[in-house]
Amino acid sequence: MENKKLHYHFEYVNENEFRKKERSVRKYNMLAYKKLTFEYYPSIREGKFLGKLVSTDSKENTKTFELKLPTDNLFAKVHGELTLHYTVYESSRVVLLTNITPDSILDEGHRSELSTYKGVMISKTNKEKDMFKVNLLNAINNKE
Repeated sequence: MENKKLHYHFEYVNENEFRKKERSVRKYNMLAYKKLTFEYYPSIREGKFLGKLVSTDSKENTKTFELKLPTDNLFAKVHGELTLHYTVYESSRVVLLTNITPDSILDEGHRSELSTYKGVMISKTNKEKDMFKVNLLNAINNKE
């Protein structure tokens, strides 16, 4: 029981929104979800803060981190890196899970079934733009 006190507790800015994005990650990127659930969350709970330290607040005694989740290279180029954002409150031993980005594709993926184009999730609202990016990136890669 004494060991339990040393762990950090997870809290959320908006748990519903965060869980929706988490489910979207689970649905569309199982590798990232498994790493998040079985490797990253337990490490963060133990006080091993992963990712890049983006800011500190000595007055509030907080540290803010961004942790890149494993994702397909083409997905990252089209939509952006999958990233977990969190803030650590060291004095109260709380980790505030703030967001998983990219917001737009994860929110849309939760609301409706997304289609894929050449192995990449395609937004319904920006379908042509996403398909253009995938084709452009494939054309660039094929020339190299």
